[in-house]
Amino acid sequence: MKEVLEDKGIKQKWLAEKLGKSYNMLNGYIQNRRQPSLEVLYKIAQILDVEPEVLLKKI
Repeated sequence: MKEVLEDKGIKQKWLAEKLGKSYNMLNGYIQNRRQPSLEVLYKIAQILDVEPEVLLKKI
């Protein structure tokens, strides 16, 4: 997810606001300390205009 945000030039704070989540919650997803529900994962993918599978890949 971090790579997608960087590639698209999107800040975590902006995405957190779009999701209605706190910055800390989103950062937990990005740092792999928390796992988003499938509903949240699909919403993130929709906002970022990527397939959900892209967000699950680890590089």
